[in-house]
Amino acid sequence: MHKEYVKRTEGVYRVGDTRVSLDSLVYLFREGISVESMVESYPALTLEEVHGALAYYLANQGVIDAYLAEGERMAESQHAQSRDVNAELIAKLRRVRHENQIPG
Repeated sequence: MHKEYVKRTEGVYRVGDTRVSLDSLVYLFREGISVESMVESYPALTLEEVHGALAYYLANQGVIDAYLAEGERMAESQHAQSRDVNAELIAKLRRVRHENQIPG
């Protein structure tokens, strides 16, 4: 029987039938975190599922790396847009924070 360790649902890669994103495991993998530690961090996953998801990543590394890079670009774009839209509020909060600082 063939197991599907990674599924793409609504544009997001998920591990099996869980809500854990493949992104989460890939970032931990890149940091050198052990598979056992990943399972501890995500108790919804089994050791088999983590190994299967990482095997999927390694077999499709170019596609997944491009997907992750696009996600990072989108997040930075949204962050920049939020900074622009909320520039006045951010400046006001900084002024209040500065005014309320206790002199050293």
